[in-house]
Amino acid sequence: MPDAAQPSAQPELPSPYQAGKRRGRTRRTHTVAKVLLATLLTLGMVSGLSVAFLYRHLNGNLNVVDVTGQLTDRPEKVHIDAPKQPINILVMGSDSRDCNGCKIDGESGGGSDTTILFHLSADRQSAYGVSIPRDSLVDRPECETKDGDTIAGGTNVMWNAAYSLGGPACTIQQFEQTTGIKIDNYVVVDFGSFQQMVDAVDGVEVCVPEDIDSSEYGITIPAGTRTLDGKEALAYVRVRHGVGDGSDIGRIKRQQAFIGALVAKVLSSGTLTRFDRLVRFLNAATKSLTTDIPNIKDMALVGLQFKHIGLKRIRFITVPFVYSTAQPGRVEWTSDAQTLWDRIKYDKPLGKLRDGSIGANQVPSSTTISGSATSSSTESPSGDESSTGSSSPSETSTTESPSGTSSPSDDSSDGVDATSDDLAFAGLCT
Repeated sequence: MPDAAQPSAQPELPSPYQAGKRRGRTRRTHTVAKVLLATLLTLGMVSGLSVAFLYRHLNGNLNVVDVTGQLTDRPEKVHIDAPKQPINILVMGSDSRDCNGCKIDGESGGGSDTTILFHLSADRQSAYGVSIPRDSLVDRPECETKDGDTIAGGTNVMWNAAYSLGGPACTIQQFEQTTGIKIDNYVVVDFGSFQQMVDAVDGVEVCVPEDIDSSEYGITIPAGTRTLDGKEALAYVRVRHGVGDGSDIGRIKRQQAFIGALVAKVLSSGTLTRFDRLVRFLNAATKSLTTDIPNIKDMALVGLQFKHIGLKRIRFITVPFVYSTAQPGRVEWTSDAQTLWDRIKYDKPLGKLRDGSIGANQVPSSTTISGSATSSSTESPSGDESSTGSSSPSETSTTESPSGTSSPSDDSSDGVDATSDDLAFAGLCT
């Protein structure tokens, strides 16, 4: 798929996806897009299936739901002085327990335990996955059902209640009103799809520091470095009790690390050069997926925006929080959370807010996640050595003009990676 197609051959794209105007890159093509096209053509020749048939099949897997009509009082998206604009995608994990092997935690379904904002920088050189703890206490705004009925808001209520009450639309409304960041697209992934994606790439390697025993749900994972299949992987990212400190926060860190490992496996040559694996993954990734991205072609255009980002430039962090004293077992965002949202809104470097983050290249396997709290330097997402700095996150202005020239990949104080304590807390090998 060319990086810049002729205007007559492509429909007009939404502004976040418009191609840049630099002519020197028009000859470059996206590796994943080339492999996908080669896969479709090869399968067509070998199996007799037409490319159009396979395209229609993948399109048919998508559950496309446009929730724009349910959203009100939306924030304005800040214009960045750059050839392209940042992209913000809200990913929610549906905790339906209907699939085989999904009832591994003894909890009832119908909500969303996982909410991650994926922010792609305007310069297309870095991306952040920001996890929001489900137990975060927030003021939930009113939202609307698809029939136009009003769902009442609430004060100091749990974050994941929004999804239970109003699905993706209510969660997006809550996110936008709470953070001031406008969402471009959303994606909902259910447990069953997650299992199938892991199985499609023949499992993902992890390093488990201690035995995980969920035998009451038919899951046991011995300690050590091993490759988990889909059912085991779901248990690994879902189970809390008996792993790390047993908290939801520890589970979030483990989920971030596993997603990084899955991304690395998907982008490895062992997947991209294996037509059978790639098609199985594409089929699993689109099956039971709910999104407002209308078709596979537009989804590929979104993926195309990530073409210059290496795995080390994809970072996973958690919203800054403290444990609530008013409601034990819940968490409250600190003032640094607003600093984080402002920097994402204006597409600015995160600095020390990136402390403790996990990179997609730092998989939870036999390769140790590097970095420590006392390190004097660390590798930044752009691959440069950078000082950790001594200033607090709030010491940097968070309301810089959108026309500023700095970007997330320009940061000279880019934080440190997850420490051994961070990993042990999450139940990861240190």
